[in-house]
Amino acid sequence: MKKTMKYTLMLLVLAMIAAGCGNNKEAGNTPAATGTEPAAIKVASLIPPMTDILEIVKPLLKEDGVDMEIVILSDNVQPNEALANKEVDANFFQHVPYMEQFNASKGSKLAEVQPVYDAIYGGYSKRYKAIGDLPEGATLVMANDPSNIGRSLQMFAKAGLIKLKEGAGIQATQADITENAKNFKFEEVDLLMLARMLDDADLVAMTPAYASPLGLTPKKDALITEGDDSEFTITLVAREDNKDSDAIQKLAKRISGPEVKKFLEEEYADIALPAF
Repeated sequence: MKKTMKYTLMLLVLAMIAAGCGNNKEAGNTPAATGTEPAAIKVASLIPPMTDILEIVKPLLKEDGVDMEIVILSDNVQPNEALANKEVDANFFQHVPYMEQFNASKGSKLAEVQPVYDAIYGGYSKRYKAIGDLPEGATLVMANDPSNIGRSLQMFAKAGLIKLKEGAGIQATQADITENAKNFKFEEVDLLMLARMLDDADLVAMTPAYASPLGLTPKKDALITEGDDSEFTITLVAREDNKDSDAIQKLAKRISGPEVKKFLEEEYADIALPAF
């Protein structure tokens, strides 16, 4: 009996050793066992092509040891609120003037990380085929945040629709309009309402992100567009306290990599120009 018990114990020990070796081997194939467990980050965004770009980047980041969760939000305020409140680690939906305006109004410390693409800003109309056809008293619509108000007014001024106070720049407001020969009316609406306004207004200023779902492109359909020297590059944004972290820097590298450039050139050449 003693020999039988001894033999049984030996078998049990060998089985445990074998199991342990098997488990170690299996664990050795996981990031945790090698000390390379993926860093988890959350990135907020809104609509294509921003979300498309993040989907391209996600598996590439996985190769770099970063597990990115894409958080799609429903308006243009939430991504910055979530970032400032540390609910997400970065966001990708905005240009730097918009970010700076948010920082100024909220006292937050969001920070530019990587410019990605220039979205060609344009003015669209369902009612008219040429900018000269706009009638007296026509309604011109623009987004209601300060940076996009200035952007729109600059574009209107460049097209000769209005004149602005000298030096107003991207900080321009309706109060800076010095000449409005055709008595145009200006309506400021939420960014996500722009596309809907095409049915009611004479001209709507918006980026391709909101025009594209309607089948509109700036080169083919816009009555006016802004210049090539735009200050409104769509940019990856983080916070001052995490912008230099390893995970965010890996994201910055991937989001400005050849895969994203190829995607923009092949899928969005008419509406977006790589900024890297």
